[in-house]
This record gives sequence, C-alpha cells and structure tokens, in this order.
Amino acid sequence: MTKKKKARRRVSKKEKNRYDAIIENIFANHYSTKKNTFEFTREEFEETATKLEIKLPKNIGDVLYSFRYRKDLPATITKTAPDGLEWIIEGAGRAKYRFRLASANRIVPSTTLVTIKVPDATPEIITAYAQSDEQALLAKVRYNRLIDIFLGITTYSLQNHLRTTVKEIGQIEIDEIYVGVDKYGRQFVIPVQAKGGGDKHGVVQTQQDIACCAAKFPSLICRAVSAQFMHDDKIALFELTVEDGDIKVVEERHYQLVASKEISPADLKAYSVRRS
Repeated sequence: MTKKKKARRRVSKKEKNRYDAIIENIFANHYSTKKNTFEFTREEFEETATKLEIKLPKNIGDVLYSFRYRKDLPATITKTAPDGLEWIIEGAGRAKYRFRLASANRIVPSTTLVTIKVPDATPEIITAYAQSDEQALLAKVRYNRLIDIFLGITTYSLQNHLRTTVKEIGQIEIDEIYVGVDKYGRQFVIPVQAKGGGDKHGVVQTQQDIACCAAKFPSLICRAVSAQFMHDDKIALFELTVEDGDIKVVEERHYQLVASKEISPADLKAYSVRRS
C-alpha cells in the first residue's frame, strides 16, 4: 500500500472533518511555543487540501466562519493554548488571516437577569413564517424597535448584511447596521450581530464591526450590539466593546415579545421602580 493510500485511509478511519484537517495542518505549519500570533494566507487552504488529498470546500471562507463563530477549533490546536487563553482567528488584510492567543471569554446570556416583557409588534405574517435563525431574529429586533428600547436612543436600520473591506482586516460582513440620534443631538452607528441559539459571540466579529464603523462613519459614536435567541422565545441583547483585545459586556438585557394582555399591572409596577 502506498504512503498516499495509507494517508487517505488514516483520515477516513478517524472520520476527520475536512475543515478540521485543513485548519490543523495550517496551524501546525506555523505554530511555535515561542509565538502567540502568526499569519497565514488564503492560498494555504488550496495548498493544504491538495497535500492532504481532500476536496476543498466550494466556499473557503466558510472554513474560517465556522471556526470563528460556530464551532470550536480542533483539540490539537486548543491544547496548545496556556490556561486562561484561547486561539482566535482574525482578519489580517486581503486574503490574509491571523491566529492569535487571546483571553478565553465566552459571552452567554445570564441565567439570573430579569426578563422585560415588550408588546409584540411583529407582523403576523412574519411570525407565521419566521424561523429560529439570524434573519428571523433581526426581523423581530427591527419590528419591535428593540435597539431603541435597549440603548435609549432613536435608531433606524441603514442596511443589513453589509459586506465591505476594512484596511488591515480584509473583507467583513455586518449582520445589520443602524444609525441613531439621542435627545442631545449626538449621532450613533450601531453594528448588530445576530446569533442563533448555537452560535457564539466572539471578539473577532466585535473588533471588526467596531473597526469598520470607525473607518466608514468616523464622526458617529459606535455602540456595538449583539442579539441572541434564548429559550422560551426570549431575546438577549448585549452592548459589547473591546478592551485590550478582549470582548467586554457593557450592558445586557433580556426581552420577551408578548401580547399586550400578558403584561400585567404587577409587571408595570415592577418596571416603574427599576433603575438602570
């Protein structure tokens, strides 16, 4: 049996996901215990797939998207990170990317935060056909003006799925972007991430959203928001920022869209005495 056939057999036997196999190989080609960051290129995906004799995914970018927002990196990579740190993948320019060690920080909805009931203004036809995914979440946030309620400013949806290029980062996509104004006349730009139940908030997307807004809207105040579906149709909203390369929660609120009759006098009394 040739070495190539043995290699193919090993991959099949372990049933390794081709995304895992590609990213593991790229990481191994650059990794050193003396490095906490290193860059790689889009071309390496094609070279690696050819070397491993596995079919290259049609959308190479999906490999990166998967590991940045949806799934964990392979154990062969994660085990190299020191305690309290994790490897993240950042954009480093056009067709360039960067592995970097960052503080391990998972943003998940608090289990102790109160839920705020909001009269549901979602059109019934939207409710009838909405799925439990990012697009449905964005629609519910938009129709119920949850960004306004959460931030306390008047906002307007400017564009969703904004695809653009940011210097030193490369191509990015923002789920939805709002602009807004407050009672003092200050104007804001609000990049919004939408996360389904299984997706995770990451420092990478927050960093690139903020960087994009700084480049495209330099005169506006940026307030990055992330929305996530919870159980029982609740929606968690986070205002996020980045400090020293780590993602931080500025504020978190949980909302539940309900019929007006489901908001009781006791609920209203409780809301009237709460303070931010």
